[in-house]
Amino acid sequence: MPEGNRVEPRKARTSTKAALVKAAQGFLASGSTNAPVLEITQAADVSNGSFYNYFESKEELWQAAIDAALESAGDYLDSLTVDLDDPVEKFTQSFRLSGRLFRLQPQLSRVLLNSEAAAFAASGGLAPRSRRDIESAFAQGRFDVDDADLALAIVAGSLLSMGRLLLAQPERDETTTVDGTTERVLRALGVSANEAQRLCRMELPANYSVDVRAAVDPTDGKGGRH
Repeated sequence: MPEGNRVEPRKARTSTKAALVKAAQGFLASGSTNAPVLEITQAADVSNGSFYNYFESKEELWQAAIDAALESAGDYLDSLTVDLDDPVEKFTQSFRLSGRLFRLQPQLSRVLLNSEAAAFAASGGLAPRSRRDIESAFAQGRFDVDDADLALAIVAGSLLSMGRLLLAQPERDETTTVDGTTERVLRALGVSANEAQRLCRMELPANYSVDVRAAVDPTDGKGGRH
């Protein structure tokens, strides 16, 4: 088979799977996890029979949608902290940027908020990145934590609670809320008040909000009917 003929079916398969994941993220964002397969495929604009070519069940699709949201958000944050060597600065910047994503990417944020347990049990995404920075900062004597799981629970709980607040109260000032929460999380991890304040006053990357949709939403393409 000529190379061109092999590429097109592969692209079609990728497009179909991406469309299903994208549609699933929409249902998760609205909390509609009881939607039938037919409704999902209609939202994805793919044939009903194609669903089982990619997923054995709706539960598998939901997890794929959560994983995709987590990984794309994690990769986006990594791209904006790659130049930071200090784990405390990396953790602080990641948390502050994660908080701002609730307003920049409300649908992705609702996927995570409505899938809280599955999201933070996932092997990829935000949780392992936070754990990495927490453990590294502890190893350097920068964080005063003796239980990484408990520290991660505090971080995750604070982030999710803050996200719900930002989405529920659109008039709430984002910068004050996010940076104030970050300071409190740093204090809970053993950072002094002055140091926490200094860390939260550091400049964020100038381009953090530029093209954020494309950066954190890899399934944002048009899925044709296959």
